[in-house]
Parts: sequence; structure tokens; C-alpha cells
Amino acid sequence: MKVLVTGGAGFIGSHYVRTMLDGGRRGYESARVTVVDALTYAGHRANLPAAHPRLRFVEGDVCDLPLLLSLLPGHDAVVHFAAESHVDRSLGDAAAFFRSNVVGTQTVLEAALACEVARVVHVSTDEVYGSIAQGSWTEDRLLEPNSPYAASKAGSDLAARSYWRTHGLDVRVTRCSNNYGPHQHVEKLVPLFTTRLLAGLPVPLYGDGSNEREWLHVEDHCRAIQLVLDRGRAGGIYNIGSGNARTNLELAEQLARLCGADASLIRRVTDRKGHDRRYALDDTKIRRELGYAPRVDFDRGLADTVAWYRRHTERWPHPVPARAALD
Repeated sequence: MKVLVTGGAGFIGSHYVRTMLDGGRRGYESARVTVVDALTYAGHRANLPAAHPRLRFVEGDVCDLPLLLSLLPGHDAVVHFAAESHVDRSLGDAAAFFRSNVVGTQTVLEAALACEVARVVHVSTDEVYGSIAQGSWTEDRLLEPNSPYAASKAGSDLAARSYWRTHGLDVRVTRCSNNYGPHQHVEKLVPLFTTRLLAGLPVPLYGDGSNEREWLHVEDHCRAIQLVLDRGRAGGIYNIGSGNARTNLELAEQLARLCGADASLIRRVTDRKGHDRRYALDDTKIRRELGYAPRVDFDRGLADTVAWYRRHTERWPHPVPARAALD
């Protein structure tokens, strides 16, 4: 078995790869993994083993069709994580998001088709649905993205559908809720707030803090992706939820407690443009069809994540105070 993983040096992709190399994916204990990653600011080679007999690392861009055509022959599957993923950055540089997320996905699909790869899993996001005031989204919900990032991911989802419908490529799409866990880039809410609170610095909370998200541990997400790779249906779309809904204010207050910081460090700032109010996924389909259920308790998972960032001060984007270094 040979699996090519795009974006495998990023937060979620590297967790997927490390677990597979450690023998943590049943049926893939001897799988050989090729990682393709451009190592932009959010990808770290250190997220992966420096050397492993079943790992090949290639620094490269998913928009590079000749590169992918040279790598893919002989691979049984592609798991496509590579994407620009930070909403705030997409507000100022939307072109980079459409290039990586739409053109990059189309290039991966074209290469997989040309090389007769048996299966492709395209990893997407709940943000393609927009915002929902009540209830939760099922997979047949109309796509109404509200940020350039979400629009670029919606475009990539439609590209995946077109390659399945037109060319018969076996591609499956997953849409997950907000992820958290170790190795996440510090631009995202959990690591940003954690590292700043541990350093005794204020954290910026958009608006009134009432925006609500579901939070999913990266291991639960990757386990669900593996289920879709193994037993999902060609052309299928699978929501991956958690049921762990928190407002941003509630999450910030919980992080302050875990960091031993005063809640006065939570400072409200001007809200983000087009800030979606609420996300909520109905993941009945993946639970019934594939037997998925999240396993990581949110409170424990969040505490473990804070502990990881406390230990790994080299990931902090600001100087480490003497107190934190001694903790």
C-alpha cells in the first residue's frame, strides 16, 4: 500500500502521517507514505520524522502538475490536506487562497486521474456552508461561503465533485468542524490564545465573543478521514463533527483557567469582516455508515494541548518569559 499525502507537514496532515507511520491505522501498518508539502509558513518539516524507512518527503507545490505526475504512479490513494486555511489571511490576500485551494485541488485531481489512483480523499471544512442560526447542516446543504477562504474551499469541493461525476474518479470529500491539538500553527485561536496567556499577554477576542464553533481533536478528525478512505463511497461527502460547541468567549475563558491566567487578559477587539456567527454539523451520515464517533474528551484534549504548548516554547511567536520557561 502506498499513500500520497499533500500538506503532510502541516498541523492535521502531519498528525495523520505520524499516526500511520507509527502503525496506528489498521491495515496500513506497513504502508509507504509520500508527503508533498511546499513548507510555507504553516508547514514544518519538524512535524514529521527526520527519517523513516516508510516515509518519502518531497518539498513541492500541489499546483505543479509535472511534479505530481512524476510522484503518483504506483500510489493506491491520495489524501489531500494541502490548503491555505486562515480566514484572516484570506481577507487580505484572497488570490493565494484561490490558487492553492482551487487550482491546487484541480491539479491533484488531474494527476490522480492521469495516474489511475484508486481513491482520493479531499479534506474540506464546515465553513463552506456559511453560517447557521439554528439546527445543523447535513451534507446536502446549499454552499453559502462568506469569506474568501471558505469560498475557495467550496470551489475545491465542486472541483472534486466534477472529477467524480465527469471522469469517474473515486474522490470522497470530508467537511470537519474546528480542529485543535498539538503542532497547530500559532495563527489559530487555540495556540494563539494559549501561548499569549502563558506569557501573560492579552488575547484579542473578536466582537462580543458570542460566535460559536464546534471543536474537534485532530486525532478524531484523522481517524474519521481514515474511515472515509477505507469505507467511504465514491462521490460521497461526509461531515465530521464533535458536538463540542463553545462560544469564542467560553473557549477563551477555559483557556485562561488552564493557563493560570487572569480573565482580564481577554480583550475585546473590532469584529472581523463577514464573521460567521455559528457553525454546527449534523454528522449522522458518517456515524451510521462508517461507525464514526469522536473519542477525545474535549476538556482533557484541551488541557493536553495547553500542556504541549507549555513544553514547546520554540513554537511561540513571542519571547518566552522566565516564569513560563520554568513551569
